[in-house]
Amino acid sequence: TRKLGFIGDEFMNTELPLKNNVKDVRLDLNITQAELAETVGVSRNTIVSIENGRYCPSAKLALQICIALNKKFEELFFFENDESEKTTEI
Repeated sequence: TRKLGFIGDEFMNTELPLKNNVKDVRLDLNITQAELAETVGVSRNTIVSIENGRYCPSAKLALQICIALNKKFEELFFFENDESEKTTEI
């Protein structure tokens, strides 16, 4: 049986947590966690959890954050492999 995987089996079978630059970008823009949270309609604690990598946002929330921070998805969110290299090309 052949697996569907246009990305490649090695990538598909590897645990790659979604990382983000939300905190860095937010701070560069002088936006507080509370302001960002209010803009995207979540609690400040949700923003804290996203920034600390404890919570992976839904696609909708991730896109709302991108819009609020005026960034493309790939500028805020990325996969990081075991060697701590950013993987943006899928």
